[in-house]
Amino acid sequence: MHSQIHQSVVAVSQLGMLKIKRLPDSPGVYFFFGRRKEILYIGRATSLRGRVRSYFGANLLETRGPWILKMLSEVRGIDYTKTDSVLEAILLEADLIKKFQPPYNTRERDDKSFNCIAITDEEFPRVLLVRQKDLSQSSLKIENCKLKTVYGPFPHGVKLREAMQIIRRIFPWRDEKCIFYASKLEQGLVRHQSPRRHSYIPRNVGMSGRACFNRQIGLCPGVCTGEISGEEYRRHIRRLMLFLSGKKSRIVKELEREMKSLARRQEFERADERKRQLFALKHIQDVSLLGTTNYQLPTTSYRIEAYDLSHFGGKEIVGAMSVVEGDVGVPSEYRRFRIRTIRGPHEVVGLREILSRRLQHREWRLPDAIAVDGNEVQKRAAETVVRKAGLAIPVIAIVKDERHRAKELLGKEALVRKHRSVLLLAHSEAHRFALAYHRDKRGKAFRMK
Repeated sequence: MHSQIHQSVVAVSQLGMLKIKRLPDSPGVYFFFGRRKEILYIGRATSLRGRVRSYFGANLLETRGPWILKMLSEVRGIDYTKTDSVLEAILLEADLIKKFQPPYNTRERDDKSFNCIAITDEEFPRVLLVRQKDLSQSSLKIENCKLKTVYGPFPHGVKLREAMQIIRRIFPWRDEKCIFYASKLEQGLVRHQSPRRHSYIPRNVGMSGRACFNRQIGLCPGVCTGEISGEEYRRHIRRLMLFLSGKKSRIVKELEREMKSLARRQEFERADERKRQLFALKHIQDVSLLGTTNYQLPTTSYRIEAYDLSHFGGKEIVGAMSVVEGDVGVPSEYRRFRIRTIRGPHEVVGLREILSRRLQHREWRLPDAIAVDGNEVQKRAAETVVRKAGLAIPVIAIVKDERHRAKELLGKEALVRKHRSVLLLAHSEAHRFALAYHRDKRGKAFRMK
C-alpha cells in the first residue's frame, strides 16, 4: 500500500509541478480534484503558487502525514480562485468548504471547537463569534437566540478574530453590548430627541443614552443612539453577509451606484460615507493575517502610537505602547515597558520615561501622531520629550470621565476630527495591553511569595 501511494504521489507531483507554473503568487483558494472531477480538498493560501508547491516537494513522504499522502494519491487536477486579500481567502475557503463538503476537509469541518460567525435574526441583528459546539444547526439557535445565518466553521480562532477586526472597520455592527435606541426609550433610559443622522462620531443622546464604546471608535453604526434606521441597518448587514459569502464585487457595484445617486441629490455627507467604505473594501490591509515577517504595510499608511500606564497603589508600575496603521491594530509592534525611574504613582514621570525609551529606537518606524492617556499636563510632558528628541510629532491627550471612557480629545482640531476613531482605538488597545502586562507581573509577584 505504501509503495502504491508513493508511485501515485510521484505521478501527481509531475502533474502538480506543471500546474504550479501557472499559479499566481497572490492570495486565494485552491482546489484538488479527483478522477471524476470531484473536489477532494479546498485550502487557502497567502501565495497560491508557494502553498500548492509545498504539496509536491522532493521530501513529501517525510514531511506529510498519511492522510495528506492518501489525498495526493487521488488528485488528478488542480484549480484555484484568486482573491484580492488574505482576508477574503479565509472567508471564501470557509464558505466553499461548507457548500461542497470535500472529504479531505472532514477533520476541520467536524471539529466542534472551531468558531463560527453568527448573525442574529432580530430587528437590529447582532454579529457574534460562537463555538460550533454551542450551535444547534437544526434550529439555528444559540442561548435561546434565533439566528439568521451562520458562517464557518473557521479552524484558526486567532486569525478569525483578527479578520473580524478588519471587517468591522468596513462594516460596523451592533454586538451584545449595544442596546438599540428604541429599547432604551421603552425602558425609560433616554428622553426622546432627534439624533443627528449620518454623523461619523455621534453626540450624546438623552440621559443614559450615550453612544456605546464601539460607536465612539467607529465600530457600531449608531444603533444605540438612533442614528441609523432599522431598514438602513439591515441593508448594512446584508452587505456584510455578501462580503462573508465572497461577493465583494457585488457590494462594490452597489456602493458605487449609491455614491453617485447620493451625490446627484447633493447628500454629500452620505456620499462620502459610501466613498470611504469603497476605499476600505478595495484596500483591505490584512498584514496581521499573513503569518509572515517579511511583509510590511505601505509606508504611506497613517501610524498612530498610543501610550498608557498601569499600577496598583503605586506598585509594579508598567507602561505599554500600541500601534494602529491604516485603521488596523498591529499587535506584533505593541511594546511593554517596566518603569525604572520611579516607584510611586508618578504617571507624568513614567510617561516621559517610556516615550524617551521608545524614541531611542530609530530603527522602528516613527509615528505620524502620538496619543497619551491624560490631560494637558500629560500632553505637554509628551510634547517636551518629542521636542528634545528633535522631532515634530503631534500629541493628542485623551481625557476620560469617571467611568474611564473618553470624553474629550486635546490636540490639533483637524487631526482629531480626521482620526478620532483611530485615536480612540489605539488608546483602548494601549490601555488593554498595559492592564494585561500589569496583571501578569502581579501574578508572578504573588507566586514568588
